[in-house]
Order: sequence, then C-alpha cells, then structure tokens
Amino acid sequence: MTAALTTRVAKADSAAAAEAARILAAGGLVAFPTETVYGLGADAANGPAIARLYEAKGRPAFNPLIAHVVDLEAARELARFDARTMRLAQAFWPGPLTLVLPKLRKCRVAELATAGLDTIAVRVPNHPVARDVLAAFGKPVVAPSANRSGHVSPTRAEHVKADLAGRIDLIIDGGATPVGVESTIVACLGEPALLRPGGVTRAALERTLRHTLAYIPPAISSADDTPLAPGMLASHYAPHTRLRLNAHYVEPGEVLLGFGPTPPEGAKRAKKVLNLSPRGDLIEAAANLFSHLRVLDAAGGSTIAVMPIPAAGLGEAINDRLARAAAPR
Repeated sequence: MTAALTTRVAKADSAAAAEAARILAAGGLVAFPTETVYGLGADAANGPAIARLYEAKGRPAFNPLIAHVVDLEAARELARFDARTMRLAQAFWPGPLTLVLPKLRKCRVAELATAGLDTIAVRVPNHPVARDVLAAFGKPVVAPSANRSGHVSPTRAEHVKADLAGRIDLIIDGGATPVGVESTIVACLGEPALLRPGGVTRAALERTLRHTLAYIPPAISSADDTPLAPGMLASHYAPHTRLRLNAHYVEPGEVLLGFGPTPPEGAKRAKKVLNLSPRGDLIEAAANLFSHLRVLDAAGGSTIAVMPIPAAGLGEAINDRLARAAAPR
C-alpha cells in the first residue's frame, strides 16, 4: 500500500455527493451507503482507480465487481438485455438485485473490473445517497462492499472507517443501511440462475419469471478460477472468530448470535449475547446481521454460536452469508 490517505467522513447531503463525484473523477475512492450495505466506489472506466480499490480492500483481482448505474437506460449502455432480463429489471430496479449479463462491445467498464470476462454484473441501487452520488458523477461506478476483503460487510459508516481509514478518500455517512445483506445476484446468460441469495427473495424472482430459478452454489476457493460474479467465494463475509452454526446450546467461553424469543440451552453462560430479531422477523435479522457479527467478533469469545435461522424468504440470504462466514479460510 502506498502512503496513507486522510480519510474524511462527511454527512450525506448534496455537497457530499458533489465532493464524491469530484473524487471519483480524479481516480479516488469513496464509500457510500446503498440499501444493502456500504459500497466502496471507484470510476468503473478507470483501471488505475480500480486497481487502488482492489489494493485498499485486499480483494483478489480475479473477483469481478458490480457496476452501479443510475437507471435502466444507463445499464443498457453496458449490457445486452432480453425479454426476461428486461422483466426482472423493470420489476426490481432500482433495488437490491444484480444481473449478470452479456457485456456489450461498446461497454466502457474497465476489463479489470470484469476480471476479463465477457459478462458484466450490473445494478441500479435504491438508496437516496447512492443515487445522488451516481447522478452527480454521471457514469458507472464499481462498488463492492466497503470493507477489507473477506471481512464482515459494513452496514454503518463506522464499520467502513474501522476497516478502511487511511486507505480511501471519503466516507459518506448516511446512517444504517436498511436491507443489511448484499444484493441478490442472478446470471442471465441463457436460463436465469441464482448465484447469490440477497435482498430480493427467490420467491419474488420466481413470481416475476413465472418458473423455478436454478441455484448455482458458491464453490470458488482458488485463485486459479475466476468467479462468474461477485460474492461467489466459498469463504467470505468472515469475522476473525470461528462460527458454529445451528447451535442449540452454548458452550462455556462462547458468544451467542440469537434469533427469536427462545434462547438456547446454556445461553446465560455466553460471554455476550446479541439477538438478530427477538420477535423472529427475518427482515430485522438481515438488517442486523453484519453489525451484530462485528460486535460479537470483538467480544473475545472462543466461538460465535449461531442459533438456527429459518430458510424461507430472506432467511436464505442470511444462511448463505453465515455459511460462507463459517467456511474454512
């Protein structure tokens, strides 16, 4: 890493969006909230800026990035849409859905951002701060989660600062992100397939497509392979403390990530307890997931015991993130 930067934190407003646009145009790095998690933005057409982004995150350079654009019209300047993908875009954009599409020959996104693939991952976010930044900049912005690669994703500005202070130029503080898990990723390269569960549920996608959606699970773990899309590494979103999933009891020395109104056996001996949703609400649980993992990771437990989470709806995305966080490093 080159000499440390002075990372400024600015409250979200029109002046911050204008400053972000200036920094992006100069090849700098800006973190800003989306409806899912905080993203780390760089000019999608600027190869050196993207290289600095990879360096700041410590992200494997073979892992492609999502290009964020302000609307469907801008997305159609990057990728080829067919009738099914138009239906998905019109149903869920702006929103927490990323589409992996055939890249147009005229696409100006840097090869480094697409990992040399002939496909591109595109999203239209639905957060006022993200949309203000994109509108002020006027061009696509690549924006992976604003954390060190493999760490817990950031849902607040202070999470970004903890991971990336001195590595990036600006953090726009727009408060806590409302969804709290990353976007759903669907590959549209033939028959649509779910690559990563996220903020749009499988059921909602299947209603729009009017058929069952195949799922391609994460299996990429080696730098010898190139993932088709972001978020397909088997080990990802990981705290330093080991996770023990589907825990029905708590061992001495563990910390507990709870869910629902009924604590597991031995919960009173946990060093610290945080509950994703005491009332068993999966929307609330998704919003709290990464923030709670960060707090428990710092609590000094031998293990984070994680209570079972239902798999329905957003539970699929929550369980996906927990499984990756618990995977061998």
